Amino acid sequence: MPLESRRIAAFLLGRPDDKAWKQALVDDNLLQKKAPATALRQAGLIRKRLKTLDDTGWDMIAHREKEVSIQLLLVAAAKHSQLLADYIRDVYIGHQRRLDLALSPLDWDGFLSECRHRDPSVAHWSAATQAKLFQVIRRILAEANYLENSGSMKLTPQSLHPDVRHYLSAHGDTALIGLLERV
Repeated sequence: MPLESRRIAAFLLGRPDDKAWKQALVDDNLLQKKAPATALRQAGLIRKRLKTLDDTGWDMIAHREKEVSIQLLLVAAAKHSQLLADYIRDVYIGHQRRLDLALSPLDWDGFLSECRHRDPSVAHWSAATQAKLFQVIRRILAEANYLENSGSMKLTPQSLHPDVRHYLSAHGDTALIGLLERV
């Protein structure tokens, strides 16, 4: 949700309280959604991801060129979701090392099997939850231009923008640099 994330990042820079948050999302329809419940749900998820960054990150997402904004949104998503970070590390990077140019649904099944070994609670996820998580991860990678699109799942490796690399370095996020520089 890049456009919505840019709007939320710009709004968060003003340090809104709960009343201002609700007014912006419900009354002013900041995200331009038909249903207030949808706006609140999506904004809540975006806010949780963006809270992994600071004001500088929010400003870069809100006001910088698309490449910088999108890469920082990927950083925020990976910081917020260990599952996404693990998938990039274990599956995406593995494909690149083998020069295998596309992901497949079988990769997701294998990845979930490994996750079940690390965390037995994964075995209790419904098939619908598993499918939705895979859909979201594919969408995030496609929006970040790390996949050609979420349908074909062809890899399109990117390099971190120097300003994104500098931001991560300045914040001590060397693990994320290592993760995203390999892709």
